[in-house]
Amino acid sequence: MFLTISTTGTPERPATDLGFLLHKHPDRAQTFSTSHGTAQVFYPEASTERCTAAMLLEIDPVALVRRGKGKGRGGAPDAALAQYVNDRPYAASSLLAVALSTVLKSALRGVCTALPERAANPLPLRIEIPAVPARGGAELVQALFGPLGWASVRAEPVPLDERFPQWGDSRYVQLVLEGELRLADALRQLYILLPVLDDAKHYWVAPDEVDKLLRAGEGWLAEHPEQQLITSRYLARRWGLTRQAMARLELVRLAEADDIDVEAIDNAVEEIPAEDADGTEAGDAAEPRDVGQAGDAAGAAPSKEVSLASRRREAILTALRDAGASSVLDLGCGQGQLVQALLKDARFRHIVGVDVSVRALTIAARRLKLDRMSERQAERVTLTQGALTYTDKRLKGYDAAVLSEVIEHLDPPRLPALEYAVFGSARPGTVVVTTPNVEYNVRWETLPAGHVRHGDHRFEWTRAEFREWAGEVARRHGYDVTYRPVGPDDPEVGPPTQMAVFTVTAADPRTTRTTRTTRTTQTTRKEEKAA
Repeated sequence: MFLTISTTGTPERPATDLGFLLHKHPDRAQTFSTSHGTAQVFYPEASTERCTAAMLLEIDPVALVRRGKGKGRGGAPDAALAQYVNDRPYAASSLLAVALSTVLKSALRGVCTALPERAANPLPLRIEIPAVPARGGAELVQALFGPLGWASVRAEPVPLDERFPQWGDSRYVQLVLEGELRLADALRQLYILLPVLDDAKHYWVAPDEVDKLLRAGEGWLAEHPEQQLITSRYLARRWGLTRQAMARLELVRLAEADDIDVEAIDNAVEEIPAEDADGTEAGDAAEPRDVGQAGDAAGAAPSKEVSLASRRREAILTALRDAGASSVLDLGCGQGQLVQALLKDARFRHIVGVDVSVRALTIAARRLKLDRMSERQAERVTLTQGALTYTDKRLKGYDAAVLSEVIEHLDPPRLPALEYAVFGSARPGTVVVTTPNVEYNVRWETLPAGHVRHGDHRFEWTRAEFREWAGEVARRHGYDVTYRPVGPDDPEVGPPTQMAVFTVTAADPRTTRTTRTTRTTQTTRKEEKAA
């Protein structure tokens, strides 16, 4: 199997700089041992104007069979091919990708201490691979490499036999890429896309392959139009790993769209054991436990303390029961405490927990013991990754949605996006929203004056501010709204948590306005005709 990388240069920037970038000297050939054969790197030409580096990978078929144990991921991905006589020594595949990562490791990372500026900037490149297996043909090659900045992507089908053109083409193509790219970017693309085109790997795909995929795909995979196909094929169609990779890529996409770090989005609360069922949640650090009502009477022994989080969940469950909801969205589900409570009530037949944080969803799955849940129970619950500030067709058609202690974690300019995604696009019959009441903060001696209850809160509203926001949302999207206190309702500062319950009206105001406009236009036209 053979690959060449060529570049051009000038006296000021000689083409032989390619040797520095690849960490392989143009004046000598070098040999490297790999787990399945031998790789040789040499330079067919090396001048100021033009330089070409070649890699020749010689595969040992016996070693390939021994390591692959003769299975599809080893010596023969096609059942029709024999173990020892197959296309693996000649067709570019995961064997070549692994050799690239081994022999050209520093170049793949973009590291060059001698010429760091050259490594960091694009240079004219021409990459040729004589035989690339392409399950999907030349069209798939164009679809994969076309969006990646290459000026020219040529994938010429290789005929089965030139002497018998009537036999047609094989599944192999001769690949030629030309354009100005960083060398590291070009090598990373090959590292991922060669196994994707072949749709086979010579080794078992373990969970660490997700990290390899994301590292090599940094900067281009998150926005690639064929992202799902690339991810699925690279991970050998292991669906669990594919879903994990897709979720992490979605975080990358959202972070790039908002020009922030991924860590700022994937801000799951500190991990706690799944067995910890005391009901504490993110944001409760400053919220004291309340004494039960049985202990409020004079002389009565205090009952077991009840956390504000538990009271909040019970208030939400009551609102959902009052609404007669059967299918519920927990938007911003965090570690899954509310989902866990919903599962205990058989009237909630379909529950979906949505969170932007992959870490939070992982903790929620462990808390709910999804891997040990009965099939009947597992059918009731779904955990999915998503951003609440983007419309999502998966969220349509539900009886109710809950935004519990969520809105205060968003910057105020992003609230209209969440408002439209939930009330305008998903449009469930009932929406329950809870948020801290900032007026109540003075009742907590442990909370410093002027501080919010949680470090990630972007704001905390007074009762008047919350009602103003909720009233405007209801008016714009065709909902009625009522308000309920959660926790002890202090006569001066109100309850610690304020809750709004939105109920959709019979008609969507947008539909009503459209219908009204249409009827007015029709009436006007009739009057004009009558006149």
